[in-house]
Amino acid sequence: MNETTIGIISLGCLIVLLMTGLPISSIFLVLSLVGLSLILSFQNATGLVGAALYFNVASPNWAALPLFILLGSLATHGGYAQKAFKGLNIITKGLTGALGIATCYSCAFFGAMSGSPAATAAIFAKLTLPEMRKYGYEKSFAAGIVACAGTFAAMIPPSGLMIVYALFTQQSIGRLFAGGIVPGFITATVYAILIIIRIKINPKLVREELYQAESHSVWARIKAIKELWPAFLTATVVLGGIYSGVFTPTEAAAAGCALMFILGILQGSLRNLNTVKSALRESSSTASMIFFIIITALFFSRYLAFTEIPIGLANWIAQLQVERIYVLIGILSVWFFLGMIMIPDGIYALCLPIFFPLIVKMGYDPIWFGIITIKLNEIANVTPPVGLNIFTIQSAMGKDITAEEMYVGVWPFVCCDIVVLILLMVFPGIVLWLPNLLLGR
Repeated sequence: MNETTIGIISLGCLIVLLMTGLPISSIFLVLSLVGLSLILSFQNATGLVGAALYFNVASPNWAALPLFILLGSLATHGGYAQKAFKGLNIITKGLTGALGIATCYSCAFFGAMSGSPAATAAIFAKLTLPEMRKYGYEKSFAAGIVACAGTFAAMIPPSGLMIVYALFTQQSIGRLFAGGIVPGFITATVYAILIIIRIKINPKLVREELYQAESHSVWARIKAIKELWPAFLTATVVLGGIYSGVFTPTEAAAAGCALMFILGILQGSLRNLNTVKSALRESSSTASMIFFIIITALFFSRYLAFTEIPIGLANWIAQLQVERIYVLIGILSVWFFLGMIMIPDGIYALCLPIFFPLIVKMGYDPIWFGIITIKLNEIANVTPPVGLNIFTIQSAMGKDITAEEMYVGVWPFVCCDIVVLILLMVFPGIVLWLPNLLLGR
């Protein structure tokens, strides 16, 4: 067998093994090792494993990932989700669907500190779902709001997925961060509009009279803004430091961690040593898992390079003489399907070595493509059968809500995500305007 045939067989085995539920990192490692042993030799294959374990993550840029994960963990344990919701709950009171709207924007503000969709969904499931149920929100409607709003942390910087994409493709983390800000808050606004429209059409979704009876003065709303200042300050230090040139992304992550820790000490939420230990333990566990996936995925991409499948696929598509938009739609369709059965990090690991060279060759902007894939990953976080946010919320809430009830609630918001995705594809300037403004073309 030649190299390409071995590679095709490996990809077929990959699809089959993914359906078994085995860890994707183990699948990457075994298939790459077996394939390279057939192409080269077992000794050379194991030598490449050692090289992949070290050289692929030896760059200082990789330090940004665990630091941003730690930043999110400190924000979670520091209680900043509660602060954001408390402030926005007061500010939005009086609007139709105010609790749902407050949840959407609270998730957006907390996403500016955490970078983790799963963490955001878990926290707001415990924080806002009981509150919405108290005020008569229909169960699946409330769960759909929390599950979908929890995905904002993937798009609004500092996002862990953006860092993974940047490291896989050698793109600017700062440009990716800037590219996600406008789409992230557009999505939050579209969700808020949908909540208002749905309640206007079907008032039975909520019992607004219970909530509106508790009013707040204009002065109380202004004072409530102070609850949002930790998010504003963190975003200013991290993002402002990057765009002003004061910090590299790694230094910005370290500064954000230091700021979050100091704020937690001053405000009392991180004075308990056990709380800090828990944040460190949680972030190290998450970072270790992601790093192992990335290392084995990069090893798998090296193996695919030996098989010449990425180059062959790019050349074959180039010879088809079809409009590039149809090729893009095909790639995004594959991405959407994989999102139903794989975690986002695994999708990046599998698809970027194959599709990214093709995207660049067709002339698409790599930053724009990165934001498009993150939007697809947002959708994947709430669609069956994987739907990580769905199972995160179910785990947090126990028997109070079923996965079926949540899937019913998320579909209207998924439709909103698809509308936003189409807007980003038709008008790339929505993504690229801010990166070009801050960092030049």
